Amino acid sequence: MNPIPTDAPDRDSAVAAHHGDPFAEQRAMARSAAVVDRSHRDVIAVPGEDRLSWLHLLLTQHVSELPAGTGTEALVLDLNGRVLHHMAVAHVGDAVLLDTEPGDLPELLDYLTKMVFWSKVEPRDATAELAVLSVVGPDTAAVLAAAGAPVPERPSGALPLDGGGAVRRMPWPGVDAADLLVPRAEQAAWWARLTAAGARPAGTMAFEALRVESGQPRLGTDTDERTIPHEAGWIGSAVHLTKGCYRGQETVARVANLGRPPRQLLLLHLDAGDEHLPRTGDPVLRDGRAVGRVGTVVQHHELGPVALALVKRSVPVDAALVAGADERAAPARIDPDSVPPEPGDPPPGRAAQGGLRR
Repeated sequence: MNPIPTDAPDRDSAVAAHHGDPFAEQRAMARSAAVVDRSHRDVIAVPGEDRLSWLHLLLTQHVSELPAGTGTEALVLDLNGRVLHHMAVAHVGDAVLLDTEPGDLPELLDYLTKMVFWSKVEPRDATAELAVLSVVGPDTAAVLAAAGAPVPERPSGALPLDGGGAVRRMPWPGVDAADLLVPRAEQAAWWARLTAAGARPAGTMAFEALRVESGQPRLGTDTDERTIPHEAGWIGSAVHLTKGCYRGQETVARVANLGRPPRQLLLLHLDAGDEHLPRTGDPVLRDGRAVGRVGTVVQHHELGPVALALVKRSVPVDAALVAGADERAAPARIDPDSVPPEPGDPPPGRAAQGGLRR
């Protein structure tokens, strides 16, 4: 997986960035509920009686006994433990649904297909069948109920939708959220039902702002070709430390035992105007030396300009930093609340649980 270059096109250009007022849309997500079109995400369906045992051998998450009606997150790593793919998972009915970043499907599906061998599974591209709509906000459950959708248990329940698809409860980007994988032919009808049920129409700008606030990484934007799960905070939510038998496991176990990944994903507060914000892939500098990489950059309705960044673990929390290059260079400081806690006792045998990473 290659990092996103600074001059890369907008990955979310296929869907609405906003519906007239991005800050009001953020406030709705924080205080009530909003619905976001994320139908550009790719979807893979994995039916077949061996679906759980087969996926368990390929993914970083413990899914061999994942009950129907449950969701989670998972990764696929390379041999060196670097992150290649991230997916949200929903086990509903007789299939597991995996939704991934736009454009990620061909490589991921090719890998899954090559690993079928004699297992009774039939992974397929379901993007033309299902579209993702996300409801975000403390009123998520009320909106789902009023729209006639099932309301899964928090934080990771998943239930089938009548007519196909699923609803998966998510612990991010806001205090409550749910992803609806709706039949693509009924996407407009579901949008109308959710907005009529009280969800404000919102765009990806608002969704991304809350995702950054919650410290949740986005593959290829907040990660680069060297990223391992521990750096991005995916241990627990997408990686189970006590399972084995997947590619890259040795690196995961080694870093977990040492407890010291080389970098960590942090929230940076930026002293910059709208026209001079750093871009994804720009360096983070300390005394003129690169100590990190800028990921997602957003304008937050309360925090102002902020960014996620992968920063060397040795950088002090009070260090004076510069994020960006040339005219995009802006003074930056680390949000101390975003710094992961230092490990205490050696962690072997610890089984991390799902949910927010900090």
